[in-house]
Amino acid sequence: MKVLIINSGSSSIKYQLFKMPEEEVICSGLVERIGLANPEIHYKSNNHSIDKICEIENHEIGLGKIVKFLLDEEVGVIKSTSEIAAVGHRVVHGGSTFSNTVIIDDKVKDKIKELFPLAPLHNPANYEGIIVAESMFPDAAQIAVFDTAFHQTMPVKAYKYAIPNKLLNVNKIRRYGFHGTSHKFVTERAIEHLGVANSSKIITVHLGNGCSITAVKDGKSVDTSLGFGPNEGLIMGSRSGDVDQAIIFHLVNNLDYSIDEVNNMLLRDSGLTGLTGYSDLRDIEKLAAEGNVDCQLAIDMSAYRIKQYIGKYVAALNGVDAIVFTAGIGENSILARKNACADMDFFGIELDEKKNDLRVKKLTEIHSENSKVKILVIPTNEELEIAKQSYQLLK
Repeated sequence: MKVLIINSGSSSIKYQLFKMPEEEVICSGLVERIGLANPEIHYKSNNHSIDKICEIENHEIGLGKIVKFLLDEEVGVIKSTSEIAAVGHRVVHGGSTFSNTVIIDDKVKDKIKELFPLAPLHNPANYEGIIVAESMFPDAAQIAVFDTAFHQTMPVKAYKYAIPNKLLNVNKIRRYGFHGTSHKFVTERAIEHLGVANSSKIITVHLGNGCSITAVKDGKSVDTSLGFGPNEGLIMGSRSGDVDQAIIFHLVNNLDYSIDEVNNMLLRDSGLTGLTGYSDLRDIEKLAAEGNVDCQLAIDMSAYRIKQYIGKYVAALNGVDAIVFTAGIGENSILARKNACADMDFFGIELDEKKNDLRVKKLTEIHSENSKVKILVIPTNEELEIAKQSYQLLK
């Protein structure tokens, strides 16, 4: 069975075509800078690799170019779109409605639209990808995998905010959590590697431009750092993470900020960007090594916040068997992992610096022989997880 995975962002489309259940990648690629200057499309199969700049005004044109590559006589991998049995879509926000993967129908699409205000940067783009894919692949089942679904197992005491009850009961304001597809994928890999008996309490640390950390008990999410929206918790590329809400009222009431300006600042101009002027940790680590004080402090603050949440979730789980680092920074930043695990010996967390001194392409243990807690680096693969869930649903 061929399953095409579409991860549609606000200005990009990531895609992979899998042969299932073999989990074989037939081709993959990325359309980026949609609607912006110098859009690019990247396409890679076993025999070809293409990188091309071309005009891509919207997602429909972008997906159309992907289909042309798939069908191309020279570089293509299918002869007809009817060969695609399913198109799996990453949808960021499923609210309280979706705790499982679903086949997309009109009711599902309506619910995704209802949730636009809760994920304004993501759900509209996800929805557009669905609409375009329906027209491009009319014979395929369209399937939605929700980033929030993995966190639907959180108990009420973890997801409910201490605000008036009606705001949860009527308005559904609660902690939802995100990056669930990634957290689920690496959790399952960790349990498979460590064995069920040694992995009942896991803390998964997803570090990229967006960051989140999740406490996992017996394979199920019981708490996570991202909340009602995508800004709570850890310090991120351009997002602030935790702030005192009094700051928001001070900015509006005393410093003449509008609500939209505060929201934009916290989402786009804060985090590493606000602290250093840079959002890419690679640049920040390089400048810190050269003596840039702002960059050094930003690195220290990020690690401190991660350590705070590890301590919080060790308490929530009453212990921890393993800590898992994943995503772009978690897999590639030697310094970020080192700092996050430093001075944590009270918890039995001890990193082996030699084992840690690498950028990881496969599951790797980086703890010392004396560490009571396993420390793993597991490359995430959200597209494969979506393909697995899509295949399982159809079968």
